[in-house]
Amino acid sequence: MNYELILNDLRPNQEEIFAANRTTKKVMDFINETCEEEGIDAKAMAVGSVAKKTWLSGKSDIDIFIHFPTTTNMDYLKETGMDLAYKTNDALNGKASEHYASHPYLTCDIDGFEVDIVPCYEIKEGESIISAVDRTILHTKYIQRHLNGREDEVLLLKKFMDVIGTYGSEFKTGGFAGYLCELLILKYGTFEDTLRAAQKWKFHTTIDLEDFGTVNDDIFKEDPLVFIDPTDKNRNVGAALRIERFVDFIVASRNFLAFVDDEREDKVIEFFKPLQKEHLLNKSNEEIADYVVESFKDRETQTLIIKFPIPEMSADALHPQLLKTIDSICEKLEAEDFSVFKHAYWTDEERYVIFTIELNVFKQGKYYIHKGPKVWPKKACENFKAKWGDALYPLDEHMALTRERQFKTAKEFITHLLKLENIHIIKVGKNIKEAICNDYALFEIDEFLNDLNSHFNYGTDKSNSEELALEYLNTLDDFLNPGQYLKR
Repeated sequence: MNYELILNDLRPNQEEIFAANRTTKKVMDFINETCEEEGIDAKAMAVGSVAKKTWLSGKSDIDIFIHFPTTTNMDYLKETGMDLAYKTNDALNGKASEHYASHPYLTCDIDGFEVDIVPCYEIKEGESIISAVDRTILHTKYIQRHLNGREDEVLLLKKFMDVIGTYGSEFKTGGFAGYLCELLILKYGTFEDTLRAAQKWKFHTTIDLEDFGTVNDDIFKEDPLVFIDPTDKNRNVGAALRIERFVDFIVASRNFLAFVDDEREDKVIEFFKPLQKEHLLNKSNEEIADYVVESFKDRETQTLIIKFPIPEMSADALHPQLLKTIDSICEKLEAEDFSVFKHAYWTDEERYVIFTIELNVFKQGKYYIHKGPKVWPKKACENFKAKWGDALYPLDEHMALTRERQFKTAKEFITHLLKLENIHIIKVGKNIKEAICNDYALFEIDEFLNDLNSHFNYGTDKSNSEELALEYLNTLDDFLNPGQYLKR
């Protein structure tokens, strides 16, 4: 199929390219000139999608890495690298915010571009990394050497993945990194051939572009896709890919190719545009909230909402802690015989997080059967009787007794769990422990959504509050209607 019409919207135009290249050059020139003037043994290099010419129109974030020799002291690298970054930001009239991954880096707003300035070590292929970002320069050089005019194929793959929700290796998404998309094009040649191969993938598909022969199932056995990094034979580029996003991509590939093979160009084009949710179009937040409430009522479940503030921390650190916490809460609910149907979380990554827990069983009878040891070992039965007295009776092979439940509703049990003296019962993210214990609120879904505005009242910026409320409502619609993004 000819994808030229689609590519016209995906390719950056000449004005975008010129502006991005100009800002990239300004940043690099200032850093390199400053290094020369101050006798700093370091050099700036452009990396990432802009440097590789694989960036989508309107998404021209610029990444500049300042690489130091491997003999450089880590503290010196961090201090000097950040000093250079701040000087660059100030000299180019930028607006800076400091972030922290394996070590600090600076994000600057310069000429309308988001520019990340990151200190790192200059390593050679096959060498061990010293900091987590050191491979990035090698990745950029490898793609620049091998892509050979297939940038358009990468754009198609990235956009397709973005629209179906599988693009991005950050923990929040758990999808395909940009570098992995580029490598897939190197492996399969074109966007369409990548999808044709993917529709037949199995769990633990392995790809070794350079034939290193280092696929180690002891290390990679839990990874759904193993793509050996061509710049590091012991690393899986797909390590961050979660099974959910892997499966989503396979299913979406099959759905898309069915339209390609049937020559349904209208449907093919729709796969490169944001999903239009017809049932939500032209509806206000209040109308969408009403629709969501009615949809949950129709399921005849109970859906609970836990809302609490989050401390200031990076998104990379926040999301794993949130997932760990909600998973643990749901595990404990199941252990108490409250059946969890589905659960999810949403956060604006700055102020609040909202846990959504839908339960099939949310209220218990007054009593439950507590099973003890089998009747055969006399000593064990005597010990059990010593603890519980004459209330025991035989049940199948076991001694048992009928006990009154401590918690008859899921709400009661959650309230118990989230007390500071009981929080140790669950696995809770260390940074959010205090926030969830000291300042959480528990609602039923209709109660929460009927007062939606109050929960997203972020002060004077009403439009931002409404946008965030709509974003949350959209996630609830995704919760109710899974798989929407994978088909058209």
